[in-house]
Amino acid sequence: MPRTALRICPLCEATCGLTLTIEGTTVTGARGDRDDVFSRGFICPKGAAFGALDTDPDRLRTPLVRRDGRLREATWEEAFEAIAAAIPALVQEHGAQSVGVVLGNPNVHTMAGALYPPLLLKALGTRNLFTASTLDQMPKHVSSGLLFGDPFAIPVPDLDRTDFLLLLGANPVESNGSLCTAPDFPGRLKALRARGGTLVVVDPRRTRTAKLADRHLAPRPGSDALLLAALAHTLLAEELAAPGALEELTEGLGELAEALGSFTPEAVAPACDLTAAEIRGLARDLAAAPTAAVYGRIGSCTVEYGTLASWLVDVLNILTGNLDRPGGALFPLPAAGPRPRTAGPGKGFTLGRWTSRVSGHPEAKAELPIAALAEEIETPGEGRIRALIAIAANPVLSAPDGRRLDAALAGLDFMVSIDPYLNETSRHAHVVLPPPPPSQSAHHDFAFNGFAIRNQVRYTRAAVPLEAGRLDECEIHARLVLAVSGMHGSASPDAVDDMVIQGTLAKETADPHSPLYGQDPARLAGLLTGESGPERRLDLMLRLGPYGDRFGAASASASASASAAGAGAGAGLSLERLLAHPHGIDLGPLRPRLPGVLRTRSGRIELIPDPIAAELPRLRAALADRPAALVLVGRRHLRSNNSWLHNVPALTGGSNRCTLQVHPLDAGRLGLTEGGLARITADGGSLEVPVEVTESVRTGVVSLPHGWGHDRDGARLSVASAAPGANVNQLLDGSRLDPLSGTAVLNGFPVELTPLP
Repeated sequence: MPRTALRICPLCEATCGLTLTIEGTTVTGARGDRDDVFSRGFICPKGAAFGALDTDPDRLRTPLVRRDGRLREATWEEAFEAIAAAIPALVQEHGAQSVGVVLGNPNVHTMAGALYPPLLLKALGTRNLFTASTLDQMPKHVSSGLLFGDPFAIPVPDLDRTDFLLLLGANPVESNGSLCTAPDFPGRLKALRARGGTLVVVDPRRTRTAKLADRHLAPRPGSDALLLAALAHTLLAEELAAPGALEELTEGLGELAEALGSFTPEAVAPACDLTAAEIRGLARDLAAAPTAAVYGRIGSCTVEYGTLASWLVDVLNILTGNLDRPGGALFPLPAAGPRPRTAGPGKGFTLGRWTSRVSGHPEAKAELPIAALAEEIETPGEGRIRALIAIAANPVLSAPDGRRLDAALAGLDFMVSIDPYLNETSRHAHVVLPPPPPSQSAHHDFAFNGFAIRNQVRYTRAAVPLEAGRLDECEIHARLVLAVSGMHGSASPDAVDDMVIQGTLAKETADPHSPLYGQDPARLAGLLTGESGPERRLDLMLRLGPYGDRFGAASASASASASAAGAGAGAGLSLERLLAHPHGIDLGPLRPRLPGVLRTRSGRIELIPDPIAAELPRLRAALADRPAALVLVGRRHLRSNNSWLHNVPALTGGSNRCTLQVHPLDAGRLGLTEGGLARITADGGSLEVPVEVTESVRTGVVSLPHGWGHDRDGARLSVASAAPGANVNQLLDGSRLDPLSGTAVLNGFPVELTPLP
């Protein structure tokens, strides 16, 4: 008889609750969990295809180890022995910087990816960390770090209570949202309009999100920072700014008008290809709204001035008094995050504490630009990356100039991939460690609850028992930490989790400000519950978090703190309590948290930090730039997520195609026809792509989705390789970066088109 089990969907940032139908050990169906406290039954095509992904026959089921130049099936012991023999020896001979680590987007969708990479990096001692953030969201981390002192203090729009929502470079109807965790984003946008609110979308494409809007502005791609600067200028020049209580918490308000003085609507309009009246009208409407939120995402991040655009999003929220208030943009309080601390000065946020070896790119949030990975492998000399550990990463497709990186990976002394597939990147590995399918893994969203539009907490254990011969994903990570530490065979994987628990409790009990001060760490560790090391760590984080039971210590204080945080039914939180609520615990709407979230050296919002001020002259110079005749932007597909869902038959076909969208006027001017082929050329080379003539893109803009290019020998992706598409990032050579964040410019770069027979 079929049975059902709950599982939080790990396939995008919406984190919807699923009800799986299981026959034996096979997931045969998935529907939305109507009782989930957050998603309330919503499901998208990706979630509905959970079973097809789970049972994909191309998923690796045993480790692979390279022998005599070929990857062959091996035992887990053989795989970790190979790692233990190679990595420590390379570090001893060439130093810690000879090892690089690449973390891909799926890392933040798993418990293992949240809990273990920091331990791996500490064990290796390397500064050569590259992640998907410099292909996506790093500008927002940097701007938040500079404004608030904490790169993870990212305010999210209060979708369910706002009266006016301004979206820039975001298409959440198809992406399901990003840095704004919100199940049923489309339904929430419709509800905004139904209650009389206003939705304004700024995007060069008429996306499905733009079609829902009250107003759609289609500026020239890459001009987001100029438009936002002009909006802020208008608020100040027309005395529409009303920061309210934020004024006392903010440094630099008085200097902002001078800093943005050049960005009048008239000066900015030609570069944006909007009218000055449109810009002024938008600023006035934003100021007049009872509550409002400005939200920008990948389209405004992966451009030349991505950090400035991300900064200006929050400048507007501050100037209108909408930062940190209901209906505006607020800071979530995740259950497994740190408990709130007393307001006051912090350590602040610093860029460029070290630089990359070859081109001198400054670090941001301890990461280097992934666009620089190839040169760090290729270039001889001390500190050259000789070994690479890639975890859920496919940078050959996701980073600029995949051909160059492809060749560089082939020259590594040693490479490890944790990946369920032999894909365009993992095919270069010397050892491939495949995690089990999602149904066989427990799930808690450590990362995305920090960006959720409502405070809640959910946890689902594995829906299906671990298949014989497989290792749990957390155990794979723990064993990898032991292997690179030279401890393979001398310690159990549980020792890794025990070390973290002991270290955390030792710190807590030694802190005079902690309710656990002076207690016995060993006794507290013995009180933790859970069936595994990761569950015990989750229990610890929940207990020590903002809604936790603190092991019963200082219960009155803990209760008062939880009440102030709006914990409601979540007060006294622990793993045991969470397991008693299989559909999750609602912790209430987001609440104002300033000044407690601030970690700046001043203890205030630092509105014009030095790196931002130094970058503004470059933006002013852009006012005189002559725009390119044709530029490219990417696009999202509802039934895809970057490069890692193209092998699921249920998610292929239809609109999920790799076509070059071209406006009819541009197509006619260039001699392009629907269904015909075109050669598209940019800095990094040329591609041949099928043409789709559509009015969904504005003139002067073409669009090609990312994540495609599944045509390399050695990969085992039978469905994806049958319709490989073209890798849009091959059009880039990696030289175009946002200088403050190191983020690759993936949108708004110039291209040339030529029709092909």
